[in-house]
Amino acid sequence: MLATMRRLALVLGCGALFAALCSAQTGAIEGDVIGEDGQPLQGALIRIERVDIKGNYRVKTNKKGHYFHAGLPLGTYNVHVEIDGQIRDAVKGVRVGLGDPVPVNFNLAEVRKRQEALQAAAQAGTLSEEQMRGLSKEQREALERQMRERSEAMRRNKALNDAFNAGMAAKQAGQWEVAVENFQKAAEIDPQQHVVWANLAESYMSLADTKRGPEQEAAMAKSLEAWEKVVSMMPNEAAYHNNYGLALAKAKKFDQATAALEKAAAIDPPGAGRYYYNLGAVLVNTGQLEEAGQAFKKAIEADPNYAPAQYQYGIYLVSKATTTPDGQVVPPPGTIEAFQKYLQLEPNGPFAESAKGMLQTLQSTVQTQYVSPEAEKKTKKR
Repeated sequence: MLATMRRLALVLGCGALFAALCSAQTGAIEGDVIGEDGQPLQGALIRIERVDIKGNYRVKTNKKGHYFHAGLPLGTYNVHVEIDGQIRDAVKGVRVGLGDPVPVNFNLAEVRKRQEALQAAAQAGTLSEEQMRGLSKEQREALERQMRERSEAMRRNKALNDAFNAGMAAKQAGQWEVAVENFQKAAEIDPQQHVVWANLAESYMSLADTKRGPEQEAAMAKSLEAWEKVVSMMPNEAAYHNNYGLALAKAKKFDQATAALEKAAAIDPPGAGRYYYNLGAVLVNTGQLEEAGQAFKKAIEADPNYAPAQYQYGIYLVSKATTTPDGQVVPPPGTIEAFQKYLQLEPNGPFAESAKGMLQTLQSTVQTQYVSPEAEKKTKKR
């Protein structure tokens, strides 16, 4: 019995010694994580990956930005700090041995400063040898690729700006063929620039005004093609739909022109009167008087206070006036009211004298001076 107890004590003693030896073969890593704002970062994931033998360990920082991971087998580790699924910094080759925890700290504010300095140096082409030595192979390759891409982008941007500026200069000088050539070049360099396409469309339409026959038709078709690209890029820009509608009207595509102007009016209701007025003006210039009258009417319906539309609608109605056998002019209903409304809105406007002359001709009592309805009410009260 005594011998048995001695053997048991020996076994237990050896077991305790073995457990102590095993527990002594582990170490720990700890550290602090500072965020980009310079404050301790809570909840950052620390990934501890063993290099010599496969092993992965994870721990998160506490509210003070501190982390601690014990029980790590002795060996070499790479330690990463991960934020929102992205590795933000890493320390490689950390050797864990016996004794005190190995400190591995991360300062993301300093990391950000270094990255910004690298970016600035790369953009300026002034990367130092020291900066290059501090980069990993992957970082160097990524930075070199970025530098090549930036160099190419700068070259393309210069070519784009040169072509666009040349196009604008030619456009201002009325050199439409030169303008078209340069805007086309700019569009080929960067097809996503809606401003380039809009200027190309306008230049093609102005070029069409200088041509006749098939050449004119071809230039107009190119203008409309460019405008289609513009409105597809900027579907919610009322001004582009307005200009597209005017181009369609000049090409005598009246139904499509009306649809484009209606689209502009729907996007920008306060500007609807102006959009329909612009359509009417183009139609007048192309000899489409009936269609122009309907456009001016729509302008008034959209905005009764858009004075130019009132005047032009009155002019349209005058063209519909009839003459009695005794020579009296009989205008259609609404003619006199249109001129009166114009004068009420713009008594000193560019069409004021013409509107007064029309009223003198059309009214049975000649008036040498327009009297607003409000003034007449005050006179009656007295």
